[in-house]
Amino acid sequence: MTNLTKVEAFVQVEDILKAHQSLKDVVTHTPLEFNQRLSEKYGCRVYLKREDLQVVRSFKIRGAYNKMKHLTPEETKNGVVCASAGNHAQGVAFSCRALKVHGKIFMPSTTPKQKISQVELHGREYIEIVLTGDTFDDAYKKALECTEKENRTFIHPFDDKDVIAGQGTIAVEILNDSDEPIDFLFAAIGGGGLMSGIGTYFQSVSPETKLIGTEPSGAPAMAKSLEKGEVVELDEIEKFVDGAAVQRVGNQTFSICRTILDDLLLVPEGKICTTILNLYNENAIVAEPAGALPIAALDFYKDQIKGKNVVCILSGGNNDIERMQEIKERSLIYEGLQHYFIVNFPQRAGALREFLDEVLGPTDDITRFEYTKKNNKDSGPALVGIEVKHREDYRGLVERMKKKGFPFTEVNKDSNLFNLLI
Repeated sequence: MTNLTKVEAFVQVEDILKAHQSLKDVVTHTPLEFNQRLSEKYGCRVYLKREDLQVVRSFKIRGAYNKMKHLTPEETKNGVVCASAGNHAQGVAFSCRALKVHGKIFMPSTTPKQKISQVELHGREYIEIVLTGDTFDDAYKKALECTEKENRTFIHPFDDKDVIAGQGTIAVEILNDSDEPIDFLFAAIGGGGLMSGIGTYFQSVSPETKLIGTEPSGAPAMAKSLEKGEVVELDEIEKFVDGAAVQRVGNQTFSICRTILDDLLLVPEGKICTTILNLYNENAIVAEPAGALPIAALDFYKDQIKGKNVVCILSGGNNDIERMQEIKERSLIYEGLQHYFIVNFPQRAGALREFLDEVLGPTDDITRFEYTKKNNKDSGPALVGIEVKHREDYRGLVERMKKKGFPFTEVNKDSNLFNLLI
């Protein structure tokens, strides 16, 4: 199944061990924590590799610092440049300040404020931030232009031998800290650098471990590339899981992942949101979407992992509190608890009261209501958001609307309407 000669053409175990030595006094040796709740839920032993507790709250410092440490004075004299959706930027910013190298950092305009503030904090006077475009790939193109124009050295977020080797040091820590064999390892795939580094080391030191990659359903760049047998660029992606949403994976990371992966799972964004909320409510862990992605995937492997030793890489905790309402909304919709309707209300006195008294169930809650009365019409549409307590309550709600003669359109089932209105 695995062709290690192809993997080692890019990154070798020795590269990862050298990176481990180089990074040991710079990065935090993050804990490998046994998680009681997840273990009980899945009937196995689940361990979380807590990279959210890293010095920049994500694993990205490992690859960024290892790459910059390898640069010559000639390669750093004009400074460095990078593109990032947030976490790689923090790693580069930290490394710029630590190594006293100036960096120009391109980030999408959609990057959460929290991540931008953290980049500024870690880099200070050694970095300049440029916000551009809507996606990582937009920022990436501008960063490459800057590389040529200003003769800076480009620090790739994932498709680079030294970056991959730096990320692979996570595997060294995991296997050093584990007292028992690891049966399954779950990790997020965005550009592929994390899994490429970890997988290279595991295939050599713990080849019996099954390596399971996880991607957000709305950005399946690696899945599509593996399906076609070559790197493909997606025309558009869902940007919500910003730490793992790329339109194109790396050439090196694709070649490595196609040889080391045992499986690749696509996880719905709503499922990831539910996991974020559960981690916070049950474990007081603040996980960003990409960090929660591998843990969200456990549901799809619950039969295979029973009785096994499982490690999930919680890759980052840079989550903006301003996103929590959206996270809750996405979770409720995925779980079948939040529904939106366009309801045609008769324009007569008492119609709304009838809806509240005879259509809504005792535990149903209106979360959104937008209606404008038009005097020359017999009826008027209203956008109504309703949260139900249990998934099965939805059927009764719909049946009561039909029975009481309230014509409606289900917004959740019409992607165009949903994107327009919600």
